[in-house]
Amino acid sequence: METYHAGSRTMQDRAGVRELADHVGQIIGQGIKPVAAAFLELQPLLILGAADPATGRVWASPLTGTPGFVRATGPHQISITGATRPTDPLTPALTEAQDLPVGTIALDPRTRRRMRVDGQLRCTTRGLAIEAERVFANCPKYIQRRESYETVADGEPARPRRDTELTRAQASFIEAADTFFLATVHEHGADTSHRGGNPGFVQATSPHELTWPDYAGNAMFLSLGNLLTDPRAGLLFLDWTTGTTLQLTGEARPEFGQNGERRVRFTLTEVIETPTALPLRWSAPEYSPANPTPAR
Repeated sequence: METYHAGSRTMQDRAGVRELADHVGQIIGQGIKPVAAAFLELQPLLILGAADPATGRVWASPLTGTPGFVRATGPHQISITGATRPTDPLTPALTEAQDLPVGTIALDPRTRRRMRVDGQLRCTTRGLAIEAERVFANCPKYIQRRESYETVADGEPARPRRDTELTRAQASFIEAADTFFLATVHEHGADTSHRGGNPGFVQATSPHELTWPDYAGNAMFLSLGNLLTDPRAGLLFLDWTTGTTLQLTGEARPEFGQNGERRVRFTLTEVIETPTALPLRWSAPEYSPANPTPAR
């Protein structure tokens, strides 16, 4: 697989960063190095993004487990013990998957480190396995530090609520968020990335629409490049203190303003809210010093 496809190249050229992107792109590899394997084994949370083959909708889904539930089982493979929740929109696809393109991200708020592994997923007798095609780490920019977490052993996810528009409470949930995860797809695969900022950086402009600024990043434009060629997207918002999740699927498109400013406008197709979906309870955030002040 080439490092960049036409959508990413278009974004890089528009931003005037193609040369920088070529340099930064050297961090992308196929192999899982020992330091990457060690990082993955410490994580209690992995975010997986994919297009549901049955509906074509793109979702970002959380997977959790005791550290070690995600581990490298070869130089090009990670294995995941267990699976998503029975009510997760991707569960039917994952339980039968053979060579399903997926993008994953492991983000550790304690160290403000993140790692992405994209590849082909298949179902195994013990859970899931991903044959890695792209492995790389990102800088700590826009990651909020959370010093610690606790695992709630007795909790059970509540029944999910599905709808085609946001409630006022869900819109407030989104606008109070400092982090979300973005799943996108392209012709040859999928990708899941992190977006962070001070609360208010994501705005619910209507019950069917969100918008957020695209802050300066690593110049690769993997997510926005995907959206230029295929606007399908999945968003995942977490309540880090209660374990509630908000999963959105729809279409997202980059918008270009003056002075090189970029925003993304997301149009909602479906939203799923699941109270106490995750057993993890994180400490209060220390906001990243890189976060701009959201424009109101």
